[in-house]
Amino acid sequence: MADLKTKDIAELQKELADKREALRVFRFEGQGSRARDVRGGRNLRKDIARLLTELSSRKVSQ
Repeated sequence: MADLKTKDIAELQKELADKREALRVFRFEGQGSRARDVRGGRNLRKDIARLLTELSSRKVSQ
């Protein structure tokens, strides 16, 4: 979280786009396989939520 506070809005938006793309790839890469790391998707969703929270808090404070 401290890492997010030091970045500017453009960097946060770029990181958000990268995380969303990684989540999309994660969802569709192992469509038929049973054994996969479920925590990877959970962690990506949490990271996306953290980024969105930081972006919205900055938008409100402006």
